[in-house]
Amino acid sequence: MRNVTVNDLFSLEAKRDPIRFYKQLREQGPIIDLGEYPSIGKFWLLTRYEDAIALLKDPHPFTRDRLKLLSPEEKEQTTRYHSALEQYVLQRRDMLAVDPPDHTRLRKLVAKAFTPRMIEQMRPRMQQIVDELINAVEDKGKIELISEFAYPLPITVICEMLGIPARDRQQFRHWTQLLIVPPQKPEEFAALNAPLEEFISYIQRLIEEKHQNPGDDIISVLVQAREQEDKLSENELISSIFLLIVAGHETTVNLIANGVLELLLHPDQLQLLQQDPSLLPSTIEELLRYTGPIFAAGSHWAMEDTTLYGKQIRKGDIVLVGLTAANLDPDVFEHPEKLDITREENKHVAFGKGIHVCLGAPLARQESQIAIGTLIRRLPHLRLAVPPEQLVWSGSKFRALRSLPLEF
Repeated sequence: MRNVTVNDLFSLEAKRDPIRFYKQLREQGPIIDLGEYPSIGKFWLLTRYEDAIALLKDPHPFTRDRLKLLSPEEKEQTTRYHSALEQYVLQRRDMLAVDPPDHTRLRKLVAKAFTPRMIEQMRPRMQQIVDELINAVEDKGKIELISEFAYPLPITVICEMLGIPARDRQQFRHWTQLLIVPPQKPEEFAALNAPLEEFISYIQRLIEEKHQNPGDDIISVLVQAREQEDKLSENELISSIFLLIVAGHETTVNLIANGVLELLLHPDQLQLLQQDPSLLPSTIEELLRYTGPIFAAGSHWAMEDTTLYGKQIRKGDIVLVGLTAANLDPDVFEHPEKLDITREENKHVAFGKGIHVCLGAPLARQESQIAIGTLIRRLPHLRLAVPPEQLVWSGSKFRALRSLPLEF
């Protein structure tokens, strides 16, 4: 296998056949040199489960907070950049981009909205949305799963949780689809500035609206925390809302779509689930392991020179945790290349581990259970409308289909 770069992790090869792609990577060793990425630095990838768990649970001597690597003069310089993309990358201050105690403070502010109990209370509303979406297509005999089902459900739910008007939801799809595609050329970096500025300007207007007319939504809680207790800086507030909007729907869209696709490609597993709906929770866990939408967990910046498996990691290098690689590790999962919805003790890392484990995991699990469970119950004869090889994967950072046309 040729030398792999960061962009290869998001390539069509990796998306079409992640099992083969990551098997080849693991065979090269436990840590892979991904080379330099423009304007950011040198990347490495961990390919094995135990190493992934170790770094996620105990990141020292790495940090999620890039600002810790900058001198006071360099930090001051970041405030003078005119590029929205440069400012966001260097000044991003959400819970995934900082260490304790900042991480603890930021996570605590929104954690109450994502507890299993709070998510369970939303079940009737989620079921209502799913039923309405299926009602809208039931007489047509066909559905484009992403635009007509997998996207509307999570974007509606997260916008209602955040307190975002329904009229703005389609605009988020436009922005996020632009911003989650990794740029490779200077002109592609430059092209991201306008949509990023628009997105941030929208968030700033939203913050002002919540300041004037607070509600019982998550954004109002964050705005009030900043104003009453001075717990959030402006960057932290904007970054946190940005993260909640994007992460609150994009990954679940692809989990639902990828999951339905894999069940259709494995009719024995689909039939097993239809015959025994009690397998739905274990089905979602297996789909998270087998076809999770996120290939790698956040950037871990080396705070000092160190060595991993004989590789010299320099201060400022970035180590990525290969979530897909870890979830397909044969040393941990028996026959990892098989989709098995009855798999027991499924210790996948699709949501990460440690203090940065995905806050929205209960939300994603419940949305996916309701969506997929209802879909195969109400539309039991669901099938692909095109041959699998004609499906087109997006160029985004996620394992994401551009569309999934189905018939029933």
